[in-house]
Amino acid sequence: MNKKITLRKGQVGLLVKAGDYTDILEAGEHRLSWFGKQEVTIVELNGSDVAAELANYLRRFRPEWVEAYCLSVDTTGHEVAALYRDSILVEIIPPASRRLFWQDGSLSVVLIDTRDVRVPESIMNAVLQPRSGAAVKGRDAILAVNVAAWHVGVVKIDGVTQPLLPPGLSAYWKVNHLVDADVVDTRLQLMEVSGQEILTKDKVNLRINLGANWQYSDVLQAFSQLTKPLDHLYRELQFALREAVGTRTLDELLEDKQIIDEVVSAQVKTRMAPFGMEVASLGVRDIVLPGDMKTILAKLVEAEKSAQANVIRRREETAATRSLLNTAKVMENNPVALRLKELETLEKVAERIDKISVFGGLDNVLNGLVSIKG
Repeated sequence: MNKKITLRKGQVGLLVKAGDYTDILEAGEHRLSWFGKQEVTIVELNGSDVAAELANYLRRFRPEWVEAYCLSVDTTGHEVAALYRDSILVEIIPPASRRLFWQDGSLSVVLIDTRDVRVPESIMNAVLQPRSGAAVKGRDAILAVNVAAWHVGVVKIDGVTQPLLPPGLSAYWKVNHLVDADVVDTRLQLMEVSGQEILTKDKVNLRINLGANWQYSDVLQAFSQLTKPLDHLYRELQFALREAVGTRTLDELLEDKQIIDEVVSAQVKTRMAPFGMEVASLGVRDIVLPGDMKTILAKLVEAEKSAQANVIRRREETAATRSLLNTAKVMENNPVALRLKELETLEKVAERIDKISVFGGLDNVLNGLVSIKG
């Protein structure tokens, strides 16, 4: 007695007898004997992976089936494989891989040597802009570097700094290589050093905020000598600021507020020049005093201003007294000057009086208002 099995196009059947694959059946009708304990494993020829255990069996015992129905991908330790379906990249297969796919006529593969660390442009474009809309599997094997205008790209491959990348897009194989990339802005930039709490020479705690305008003078020099140039510049600004503030008293800093800018600028410029980094300008934005010190300084300023006001007031009083004394001396020896002073006094008095009645003449009025004894 037989049993019938039908395989559609795009299918094959693996005939299993006594636990072993004995034959492969193609599309059509097939009759199997019940007595032989035959079974059929139906496989879809749709480009899917062959299970690892079955793949090992087929490679070892049925290489002719592999050649007829499968796509075999074997990569060495320095190769990757680009797997295409209908000419569209779907997967990057890493080095030292052995894969089998059920071939449906749409699959193809291209082996790529990763000893050339630059990714071919066609692969890069397919990974970054996949035509099928789905992300390419295994794309993590590629490092893409997009350099914008006014920027350069700094790439280190296996610890060696490469020539600068111009604006544009490039990609590198990360497999078998240590690839590190930085995109660097070559324009003037601002670095903030904020919230630095520093003790002055006389033990006053200040909080200082500093701003510095800087740019690269030689990008390759900076990245070939420093692991992280920005971190190094930040630390140098910190050290210089602490040295400028910590070696001076609060009074010195308040008397010459530009001294911090000058000292820090000179020190940082000298230290950063050998590393291809240039500080164009810098300045202290804020100096924040502790609350109790603010109160003390406010009282000090108030006392200083009050003392200055007293000095000015006394100086004016002395000048006025000296002027009166000089006037008295002039009038003592000059009757005409005395008479003019009398008339001036009478004029001032008359300005405040609405009506005046004079009896006995002007002389009696003057004698009544001013009495000068010799």
